Amino acid sequence: MAKRAKVSIATVSRTINGVPTVAPQLSRRVWKVIEELGYYPNTQARSLVSGRSRIFGLIVSEITNPFFPEIVQGFEDIAVQHNYEVLITSTVHDSKRMALSVRRMIERRVDGVAIVTFGMEDALLENLKSRNVPLVFIDVGPSLSRISNIRIDYLHGIRQAVQHLAALRHRTIAFISGPLALKSAVARQRAFMQAMNEIGLTVSPEYLVEGNHTMDGGIAAMKELLALPVRPTAVVCSNDMTAIGAMRESYDQGVVVPDDVSVVGFDDIRFAQFVTPPLTTVRMSQTEIARLAFAALFTEAQRKTPAPTGNEYTLTTTLVLRKSTAMASNGGQRTRTTRASQDPRAEIH
Repeated sequence: MAKRAKVSIATVSRTINGVPTVAPQLSRRVWKVIEELGYYPNTQARSLVSGRSRIFGLIVSEITNPFFPEIVQGFEDIAVQHNYEVLITSTVHDSKRMALSVRRMIERRVDGVAIVTFGMEDALLENLKSRNVPLVFIDVGPSLSRISNIRIDYLHGIRQAVQHLAALRHRTIAFISGPLALKSAVARQRAFMQAMNEIGLTVSPEYLVEGNHTMDGGIAAMKELLALPVRPTAVVCSNDMTAIGAMRESYDQGVVVPDDVSVVGFDDIRFAQFVTPPLTTVRMSQTEIARLAFAALFTEAQRKTPAPTGNEYTLTTTLVLRKSTAMASNGGQRTRTTRASQDPRAEIH
């Protein structure tokens, strides 16, 4: 190959390994020969020599949840652009499966792991931090060397949601949380309570219902809320899957969204804009999570000397207005002109 490209063997090696000191014209010549010969580098051999596998691990909670595929796709797209492979695994909230996943990543000598799980992070941390592998977590990682955090500003978007509902004259607003064993679910509920307190609205305990971040959980929680002597006029949900379940239960009971009850989700999964009515929701950009997670790992992987503390990245949430929210009913009547004036494509920033 070196002879055909009329360069040294060292130049071929540096070109394949992405060493920036190779002159552009020589690099183009080498890659042209590589394509002509159909050559595929032995990545395992290269990793033994360089000490880097050029593989990043990506751990998600459950790939069947519509929130995660867009993160996977975004992360992989960026990885390909940087000549990295991605080893993807889903824990499905199973500790044994998680342990096997971690073992597989360690055996493959991954250059870093992004943990996008919203649960089981502590166990993952214990398995990986002692091996000096760069890690990135959402919200829960400690401030240690080689550990980065993507901090989610839940309050910003949830405050917008609560203020939006208050502007529509809602006073009895309920909240369906995720499993309160999850730190992210607790953070979202706290953000809701703070936002309600800021505008002087109280939340009775019966309007706080624990869900499980699934459509079935949303159905069960909404059934509980609709059975109350005084039903809420609006419901904020901890994720979009819960909100879709809540809307389905409302439909089954003849409760019209948004005429009888307004519903707000959280995440802005792709499905949210296609349900009927299209779901007003708090956007937590999956594409941005993927970008920040890759950037954190890539930065740490390039360091020759680890920083004493990890990096922090912030992701801000934003309310997206669609048609699942409207003016609070007044004796069963509603001002239709107000509802019609809402632009489903509008966003609050």
